[in-house]
Amino acid sequence: MRDDLFSSLRVEYGDTPLTRAEMPADPIDLFRQWLAAATAAGLDEPNGMAFATCGADGQPHCRVVLLKVLDARGFTFFTNRDSDKGRQLAENPRAAATFWWPRPRNRQVRVAGRVEVADDAVSDAYFARRPRRAQICSAASPQSRRIDGRAELEQLVAQLAAEAGDRPIVRPPQWGGYVLVPEVVEFWQGRDGRLHDRFRYRRDGAVWQLDRLAP
Repeated sequence: MRDDLFSSLRVEYGDTPLTRAEMPADPIDLFRQWLAAATAAGLDEPNGMAFATCGADGQPHCRVVLLKVLDARGFTFFTNRDSDKGRQLAENPRAAATFWWPRPRNRQVRVAGRVEVADDAVSDAYFARRPRRAQICSAASPQSRRIDGRAELEQLVAQLAAEAGDRPIVRPPQWGGYVLVPEVVEFWQGRDGRLHDRFRYRRDGAVWQLDRLAP
């Protein structure tokens, strides 16, 4: 495909409005509604979020992670803390995330704020609910480190499985959760002609300030 053919790719988003009257006092309430709608629409992994970090070198990095806990504190995902993202968060505990749901209504949510380490009890509870194969693989993998080949990785997994036998897999200390504590949450509703609706929440102490933004 020629590069210039991408310029002709275009989707009309329909003209469903997003109005100020629909915006609750707490953005988490609206986020729950939108996530539920995306889930009901049958989207694969509607909890997937593009998660951006920036370490001490100032180079941004972005990857998709899965939101697994949503509560009053914020947006929690789990990973190996010795990974690239874990080291970047240790150097600069601020991040941003984006959710994109093309169905049912072409919506996007952006979140930015500080990142905190999740409580051990939260990480333990989630790790214990994971399938055993996922527990073994995440515990064995030296995430983000160079390996010589897949055989090396599979050997690490087989070794841990053999050592564990039938015993429960214990959450390794380097694996756990992070909470993106939101300071800014923006809701974007796609509309025809690219005249989209955008509303931005900004935390001001214990309350949220709401502004409409131009698309």
